[in-house]
Amino acid sequence: MQDEPIDPFNGDPTDPAAGLDDLDEDAEAEPLTDAERQDVIEDLSDLEIYQALLSPTGIRGLVIECEDCHEPHYFDWDLLRGNLRHLLSSGRPRVHEPAYDPDPEHYVTWEYARGYADGVHDTLTEGNEEDKD
Repeated sequence: MQDEPIDPFNGDPTDPAAGLDDLDEDAEAEPLTDAERQDVIEDLSDLEIYQALLSPTGIRGLVIECEDCHEPHYFDWDLLRGNLRHLLSSGRPRVHEPAYDPDPEHYVTWEYARGYADGVHDTLTEGNEEDKD
């Protein structure tokens, strides 16, 4: 008699949990390259700007199309910031789960946030140039 339940995926090459053994807490993660590290630092900096500009308009965070599951994932500002900091410190992203029942109207893409910030910057720059004339 067996005390544990039988693994229904035992020996199955498409076992959805097969990679979990690789996520052992003690496993050494490959460190980020200098370029990857710089990209994450820039993302953190951009995130601060996006939050400062978009939060007053009711935007709660960013939506990112997941490369693994091809579903949109909604991240509030603090969660995304925490995930980026975790990536900096550990060299690998956190395991993610979709947000519970987010309202998509309160989230924008990175591209939208970047365009919004660029538009605000351009507007402010144009205003300063007109003041000099």
